[in-house]
Amino acid sequence: MKDTSKLGFGTRAIHAGMEPDPSTGAIMTPIFQTSTFVQESPGKHQGYAYARGKNPTRAALEKNIAALEKAKHGLCFSSGMGAMDAVIKLLQPGDEVITGDDLYGGSYRMFTKVFAPFGIKFHFVAMNNAENIRNYINANTKMIWLETPTNPTMQIIDIAACAAIAKEKNLLLAVDNTFASPYLQNPLDLGAHIVMHSVTKYLGGHSDVVMGALVMNDDKLFERLAFIHNSCGATPGPMDSFLVIRGIKTLHLRMERHCSNGEKIAHFLRSHPKIEKVYWPGFEDHPNHAIAKKQMRGFGGMISFVYKGNIEETFKLASSFNVFSLAESLGGVESLINHPATMTHASIPKEEREKAGVVDSLLRLSVGVEDCDDLLADLKQALG
Repeated sequence: MKDTSKLGFGTRAIHAGMEPDPSTGAIMTPIFQTSTFVQESPGKHQGYAYARGKNPTRAALEKNIAALEKAKHGLCFSSGMGAMDAVIKLLQPGDEVITGDDLYGGSYRMFTKVFAPFGIKFHFVAMNNAENIRNYINANTKMIWLETPTNPTMQIIDIAACAAIAKEKNLLLAVDNTFASPYLQNPLDLGAHIVMHSVTKYLGGHSDVVMGALVMNDDKLFERLAFIHNSCGATPGPMDSFLVIRGIKTLHLRMERHCSNGEKIAHFLRSHPKIEKVYWPGFEDHPNHAIAKKQMRGFGGMISFVYKGNIEETFKLASSFNVFSLAESLGGVESLINHPATMTHASIPKEEREKAGVVDSLLRLSVGVEDCDDLLADLKQALG
């Protein structure tokens, strides 16, 4: 395996974890569409025995994603929720987790509906000031789980400050890095222990795969998560792994366009008379903008805004686009518009949603890589 650790991001995206197929010289990693592998004698094989535990296509992808996050280990899962599920399974009944008050709705649902009944307690905290975390730490606290930027109000959380608290109190720090992608942010460099991605989003980048990933440096932590990974079986197939390998090769190019389009659209929305508020961490007056500038290499293509209208008018606006598509998910090459209160965050009770700013007139944009003039024209006609 060639050492790519000192190479630039784009070069790592294309080459890390990749080797020509030894039997044919194929430059692309083959799709090893097999459930099992022949053994020379019982227990003696070439590193692969059963595809749930390990598959060569998936192994190449795991090395690639780890390299992008400058991590030692990577694990790919059948979805982002499968990856998160494995992390929470590190805990025991009676343990407590401190997490943010603005989370992806599926994360909130898993915490409150799946794991809370097993005796794991979750504290949903305003984490824009990391010091707030201290108020919830006790002898049972085992983990801090955070998103930054958050979904959907783009709160910026200081990863390094959270890492300092986690180190002081001997807590695990896990960071959902989906919105930023490894191109814009590397939480392990800032002190996180685990980084999670919904690979479905920017890493895959083409709206054709559902997948998750975890990366980490600690060997023992990797062994525990790999055991859960194999034992519980939330593993992706080789075809999906191949598609993500393909997608990652253009991640750096796509992210540059997502960022440049996002910046233009954020400024357009902020100047529009029908828009009450725009959430985008690139604005100098965005809360914790200075932290975003410090821990990110760009501000991304995710934008949320509050429309000056009631829910019926907001629905009408969301359905009035020609280039933007009304759909869940994000991070693909095509631009999407989403209504969090009824789509991605519907599982969060209304009063909890609204405390975090997820009101009925909030819309979330995933700005794609189309020609920006066409996106701006589409926004103008819909808002007009």
